[in-house]
Amino acid sequence: MSDPIRLGAEPLSIEALVAVAERRRAVVVDPAARARVADVRRGIDALLRDDAPSTYGVNTGFGALAEVRIPAADLARLQVNLVRSHATGVGRPFSETITRGMMLLRANVLLLGTSGVRPVVPELLVGMLDRGVHPVIPEKGSVGASGDLAPLAHLALVLIGEGRAAFEGDVLDGGEALKRAGLTPISLAAKEGLSLINGTQAMTADAALTVSRAEMLAKVADIAGAASLQALLGSRRPFDPRIQEARRHPGQAACARNLRQLTADSAIIDSHAGCSKVQDPYSLRCMPQVHGASRDVFRHVRSVVTRECNAATDNPLAFVGPDGIELISGGNFHGQPVALASDYLGMGLAELANISERRIEQLVNPALSSGLPAFLAGDSGLDSGFMIAQVTAAALVSENKVLAHPASVDSIPSSANREDHVSMGTIAARKSREIAEHVEAVLAIELLCAAQGMHLRRPLTASPAVEAAVSCIREEVPPLHADRLLHPDIEAVARLVRSGALLRAVEGAVGPLH
Repeated sequence: MSDPIRLGAEPLSIEALVAVAERRRAVVVDPAARARVADVRRGIDALLRDDAPSTYGVNTGFGALAEVRIPAADLARLQVNLVRSHATGVGRPFSETITRGMMLLRANVLLLGTSGVRPVVPELLVGMLDRGVHPVIPEKGSVGASGDLAPLAHLALVLIGEGRAAFEGDVLDGGEALKRAGLTPISLAAKEGLSLINGTQAMTADAALTVSRAEMLAKVADIAGAASLQALLGSRRPFDPRIQEARRHPGQAACARNLRQLTADSAIIDSHAGCSKVQDPYSLRCMPQVHGASRDVFRHVRSVVTRECNAATDNPLAFVGPDGIELISGGNFHGQPVALASDYLGMGLAELANISERRIEQLVNPALSSGLPAFLAGDSGLDSGFMIAQVTAAALVSENKVLAHPASVDSIPSSANREDHVSMGTIAARKSREIAEHVEAVLAIELLCAAQGMHLRRPLTASPAVEAAVSCIREEVPPLHADRLLHPDIEAVARLVRSGALLRAVEGAVGPLH
């Protein structure tokens, strides 16, 4: 078992977030980070006297009510009112995985020492992660500036024993979930409610998990493309390293390396050496250029999201100066960096499905498929084969075109026009996640069609890498000899893609892909 992540000791990586969110890797609070948080809180407490100047989030109202001074006796109630009033989310809940990512990021931000909370706040979040107490957080209701107010308020409710939480298969009142897990809710002190809900952790957790997924899907797209290329009697010459060096895009070069590795030692490719075909269609020949461009998108998004995972996104922020703690009000809660990156991520993902669907068409269309039967059917005419599987892929690709329209170019004023420009980053992140789900399904359909193409090319064999992929698929799905229900087949291969089993099978045969 892996050692626990010492939260607050060093910058949090996307890999660590995925390990905690998906595999429940243990987390502990770093002692030095805890001490830093406690020191800052002592400075905050010194600002709470009745004659202290008005400081946003400490002794004032919020948003358009920032000029309303709150007496010291009401500061704790102010924080509870804030959390309750902002928990206005709607729609289905975030998945447990995204919720865990959100909790981890929120605790990580609080341990930076700029939020001004007591150590008990991040410690309770870590305790909830450890015991498996997961707040029920509706997906919709954030415009992504002042952070993810509504989602994070639903998270914060459980920390004070309110709201709803899932625990050991049951959905319970937040207080009951904490009690069953052996945890104690906190009573919010000044600024703590605001520190819990000001931030970009909903959109950032969603985007981080999706970019990790996207990087895996880029490798699967290379596998699917290599399988289709061989089933279609295509050429591997366009993957020559000299072509890639002439353009210098790193994603293109990495994809071409993969395709050379994935097509090496193919009896199918050797069988048509010297044939009359001069060039393959773009969906085969231009895989390095298209898949590679998406890879470069994912690399950029990873850098943006990694920075945001470790960013102080509260308002105001607490800084230690020569005269004690200084609270400075700013705008780090604004989600524009993540919003733009998430839209870019969605577009990069969508193109993987776009070109995959065109390869599916090459496989099922008898005018294009180099001698394969129409729709890869056993008895074309009596059987429809993969005819409508291609239609499903086309439908998903078309829906992706709608989802890839950027959310980040929109804005709508809120809070009596105080918050007059917002990012829509949470919407952008959610859309890119939905696109990733569609990409998985389209690649599953391509892999099914390519595996059927291999079956129809027997006794010729494909490259060892693609034969490993076909063997993995055949453990779940037999060749199509006559029409049958294809929905379970698509779902089975999509699970192999999603779980990483297909990628592991290929890498186990030929080594790691780039």
